[in-house]
Order: sequence, then C-alpha cells, then structure tokens
Amino acid sequence: MSEAAPATVKLGGKAAWYALVLIVLVQAMSLLDRQVLAILVPRIRADLGVGAAEMGLLYGTVFALFYAIFSLPLGRLADGWIRTKLLSLSILGWSLMTALAGFASGFGLLALSRLGVGIGEASAQPAGMSLLADSFPKEKRGMTSAAMAIAVALGLGAALFVGAVVVENWDAAWPGGAGAPLGLKGWQAAFIVAALPGLPLAWLLWRLPEPVRGAADGIAPPADPHPFRASAQTLVAILPLGVWANFARARASGRLWLANLAGLAIIASAVLLLNRWTDGLRPVNPVAMEIRGLGLQLTGNQIQWIVSGFGAYVLLNWLQSLKLADRPTYAVIARSPAMRLLIAVSSLQTIINYGVMAWTPTYLSQHFGLSLTKVALEFGTLITLLGIIGPLIAGPCSDWINKRLPGGRLYVTLGSLVIYPPIAVWTYWADDVGSFYLRFTAFSLTLTMWLPPVYAGLVDLVLPRMRGMAMSFNILTMTIVGMGLGPYAVGMMSDLNGGDLRAAISNLFWLSPLIALLTLFLVLRFPRDEALLIARARATPEKDYDGDR
Repeated sequence: MSEAAPATVKLGGKAAWYALVLIVLVQAMSLLDRQVLAILVPRIRADLGVGAAEMGLLYGTVFALFYAIFSLPLGRLADGWIRTKLLSLSILGWSLMTALAGFASGFGLLALSRLGVGIGEASAQPAGMSLLADSFPKEKRGMTSAAMAIAVALGLGAALFVGAVVVENWDAAWPGGAGAPLGLKGWQAAFIVAALPGLPLAWLLWRLPEPVRGAADGIAPPADPHPFRASAQTLVAILPLGVWANFARARASGRLWLANLAGLAIIASAVLLLNRWTDGLRPVNPVAMEIRGLGLQLTGNQIQWIVSGFGAYVLLNWLQSLKLADRPTYAVIARSPAMRLLIAVSSLQTIINYGVMAWTPTYLSQHFGLSLTKVALEFGTLITLLGIIGPLIAGPCSDWINKRLPGGRLYVTLGSLVIYPPIAVWTYWADDVGSFYLRFTAFSLTLTMWLPPVYAGLVDLVLPRMRGMAMSFNILTMTIVGMGLGPYAVGMMSDLNGGDLRAAISNLFWLSPLIALLTLFLVLRFPRDEALLIARARATPEKDYDGDR
C-alpha cells in the first residue's frame, strides 16, 4: 500500500467555513426530517386511525433498519466518489420523501416515506465528516465535530417547533383541512414545510467545490476507479444470501464460513430467548392486537428482536466482507482496540440518549400536565440552546488539550460521562417543571460535551480513504444498539412499573458506570493506536498487525 502526500492545499479558509455552514445545515435538516414525525403522532393516529404498533414501526423500525443498512454502502461511496455531489443528491432525495408523507392518506405511503428518508439520510454523517476532515487542519477537528453536534441540537429543536407551530396554526386556519391549499391537514402541511429547506440546500451543495482528499493529513489516497460498483458490492455483501454469494465468489476460507453460520445461529438463538423473556415480563403485549389487525401474527417484542437480530447479522456480514475486500480498512477498523472501545462507548451511551430524548416530552406532558405544544416550544428551545452551548465548549477545549496531551480530546468525553449521571437522576426527580428545566440545564450541558471528541477521535483513528466507512460502522452500531434498545427499554420498564416514566428513565443511568470505565480504557489506549495507524494498515494479509506483537 502506498500513500503519497498531496500537494500543499490551503486549509481552514473561507471555502472551508462555507462548507462547514452547509454541512451543519445538512445535519440539522437530517434531524428535522427524521424527528418531525414524533410530534405529529397524535394527529396522524386520530386522522388515519393508525395503530400504536404501526406508528412504532414508522418512528423506529422502518427508519432505523434502512438508515443503518444503507449507511454502509453510502459510506463506501463517500470514500470513493464526490462527497459534495453525494450530499446534494441525498438531501434532495430525503426531502422529497419527507414531502411525500404530506400527501399520505394511509399507512402504506407513510411507511414508504420513512423508508426513503432513512436511506437518504444514511450518507449525511459519513460524507459530511469526511468532507470537513479535508477542509480544516487536523488540530481543528474538535471544533468541526462540535459543529456537527450543534447541528443535532438545531435539528431536534426545529423538529419540535415546526411540527407544533405548523399544525396548530394550520388547523386553526383550516379546521379539518376544509378550504386549505390542496385540502391538506395540519400534520400533512408540517411534513411539507419540514421538507422545503432541503431543496435550496441541495442546490448549494451541488455547487460546493470538493476538497482535496487527505490534504489535512498529508496522505493522498489513490483515486477509486469504480466507486459505485464498490458501493453496490458492499450492499449485496451485507445482506442475507448475498453474503454467501460473496463468500463463494471470493473463495472464502472454511473458517470464515463457519464463523458466519455460527454467528447467525447465535443471533437467532438470542432473538428467540430475548423474545421469550420480554413476552414473559408482561401478561399482555399491548402491541399484539394492533399487529393482528394488519393480518400479521407478530407481537411488538417479536418485531423488536427480529429487527435487532437482522441488524446484528448485517454488522457481522459487513465486517467479514470487509476482511475479504479491503484488508487494510478491516485491520484499521476491526483490529484496533481503541476503535472497538470507541464504538462500544458510543453505542452504549446512545441507549441512554435515545431513551431520554424519546420519552422526555411524554414525561413532561404526563408528569407536569403540559400540553404538547407547550412542551415543543419550551423543551424544544431549551435543548436547542443547550445543544449548541455544550459542543461549543467541548470542541475547542478538546482541541486545546489535544495539543498538549496525546489523545487529550477524549479526556473531555471522560469528564462528561463521569459528571452527568448523578445530575441526570437529580433532574428527573424534580417536583415542579421549573426545577426540572433548571436541573436539566446542568444535565444537558455536561452530557452534550461527550460527542465532539468522539467524532474527532473516530476520524483520527483511520486513513482519509476510510473515514466514510468508519463513520458508517459507528452509525450502524449506534442505530442498532441505541435506537433499537433505548426507547424500547424505557417503554418496557414503564409498563412494568405502572406507567412510571420517571423511574424508567432514571433506570437507564445504571449503564453509566460501565460506560465511564470503558471510556477510561479508551483514553489510555487511544494514543498508542493512533500512532500505529499506518503500520496496522500496511500489515500483510498473512499476518495481521494488532499492535501487541
């Protein structure tokens, strides 16, 4: 493997800052179009008669499954094709699919819309982070990662705001959609309004110059002659049956076949056991009757664990296919202890994050008697402001520490994950909404500081041509573990405790000591693995280099 240094390129200039603004807007739009459904659920159910199970499929399963799966081939495409063009086409596609939901009159079109949004958004983080890593000097990666974290807060707040304000004002002006433009009701108009900003943003991204890949690292990867073919092969190779066809074509070893089949058997057994266990926790599964109404004999728990198991098998297939197709990338991503620790920390922490954010609006409404509109305006504004302030502190602070201490960025993550848990528990036991918001401010400020150094660390642990795949790996695991388990676990614990959301959310924080311990190990290991990056990528297939020999 040969990697030559690129010609001198100006980094961090006006073009880079313009690119940063556009990428932040892309990420914010991603969260807006993804989360706007949550605030619209009551109106959609009342208007279309859609059941709770169906809405759960739309909000979590349908989106998460396609988002996670397509993050891998689109991440591969981001590593070989023009990232600005990929982002432009992606945001155009998912904006149109979001708008499609505005014309839905039943479950089918809503499901198709969410499926399309999941596929389109799958390229946002891999291509965006890769592009920014080549636009700014390496020592500014904490800052650019903070900007991406801020975009998440902007998108979450905007989703609550757009959904609540558009629905309330539209339905007040045209009750029941009578006389409204195109006969749309408030929730339909909200989807279309949420989609509109994506159209001019797609045009601006199409015109954005592509930065020189590897410029900030002094490493110029060779041009990819067939990025679309490689992306398609990645997709085929991670799906059931497709992975076996890939094994046969590549003449994979018997050991690889055995590992795949054994992994499939273990995952299938885990799905059966987890389903039996969770079905036994409740005498009646409230989702089951809704599913039977569609002619399907599946309980909510079965859907949960089948989808989770499918995602786990896709992850196994991807790692094995990567080992066959791109040995250096496999060695860098899968053989690095620091990378494995970083992925574990991200996945476990997002169980807490998704669980908290999915259920806190409902908790505020139930526990303090707030209307959904009031929750959207007050809580949405609060999380937006705090989500901006926290990363603005964490990003530059992590860059400053990193200049003085190898791997120093992750000390900010460690501090965040050690400090916030007791504040979090204290927050959810507030007696009134004013105390809750005050305590939530301290909780959220400390919590939002964990992510920017993780993004920067992920970029630092791989070569420039591998960044899209590394981000996709992180997205896949976080989606399967975090989105797949967090909201579900809170809901299950709430059902088991008579609807007590306060106790259910608080129980999530028992994961925090384990996450903090893993982060400590990551901080200690990171400088060594960052230094071994080139050596690990150059290891021969006959003898993998794991840095411990």
